[in-house]
Parts: sequence; structure tokens; C-alpha cells
Amino acid sequence: MPRQASELSSGIAKQLKTAEKLCSQRGRRLTPIRRKVLEILLRRQRSVKAYELLEEIREFQPGAAPPTVYRALDFLIEEGLIHRLDAVNAWAACMDAAGDPHDILVICTQCGAVAEFSDPELHKKLARKVASAGFVLEHHETELRALCNRCHQQRHSSGQHETPLA
Repeated sequence: MPRQASELSSGIAKQLKTAEKLCSQRGRRLTPIRRKVLEILLRRQRSVKAYELLEEIREFQPGAAPPTVYRALDFLIEEGLIHRLDAVNAWAACMDAAGDPHDILVICTQCGAVAEFSDPELHKKLARKVASAGFVLEHHETELRALCNRCHQQRHSSGQHETPLA
């Protein structure tokens, strides 16, 4: 196995172990199907749609149906192990599940790459702005649609300059 792939596998194994530990500490169980969904998301390192997940799960569990995947996704969201990305109707692994919560997610609308970070001051400012309009933020995460540098460069070099629709 090439070194880079080995390092990736090692990182995924560490993240899965962390997920198992977090679930155990909370009295929850990371079942084989939940673990497999999380592993797929960790391996992909981008946002993944439910039916893409289902196709991969069926390699592991041939009779899997959509509710199987959705129940696993719901569990993983509840445990803070993955993010539901409304902007692109997909899910992505939380790359720092044991760390501080992330309040900003940036999603590439072309390739599905996801960056997660926290900026409490920006989040507070956004919450105040939303409140001044008569609303209350419903979730702790704000999603931003963007193009990653690679997709931006590809688009720029191909002469496309339109904003993608997601």
C-alpha cells in the first residue's frame, strides 16, 4: 500500500476508534452498519448523497434498504460524528468529532469537498443580524456554498465564470 493511502487508512482507523469511544461514553452503540456509513464518509472526504451511500452499503450488506442508511445517518448526526449538508442535500464526516463544535461549514458545490471551522465571533454577529430581522438561528452550523480552489481553477481555466447552481 502506498504511504499516502496507508496514512489515510491509519487516520480513518483512528477516527473510527474515537467515534466508538465517544458512543461508548454516551451509552450508545456504533453498530456495524453505522460504523460502515461513517467509514465511507471518512474515506470519501467529501459530501456524499444518501443513494451513493446505499450503493456502497449494499456491497457490505446486500439487502440494505434506504431506511437502513437514513437511520444510520440520523444516529451519526445525533452523536455529532457527521454533518447534514442541506446546501447540497448530502452528508459528510465530521473530521474532528472529539474536538470543539464547528459552526461554519464550507461546501464546494462542484466536487462536494467540505471544510469545517469555528468562528464564535462571526457566529454571534450572524445571530444578532438574524435576530434584528425577527428570526432566531435554528441550528448551530452555518453552511456556505463555494468552490474549492481546485474546482475554481478548473472552472477558470475552462473559461466558465457562471455561479454554480446547487
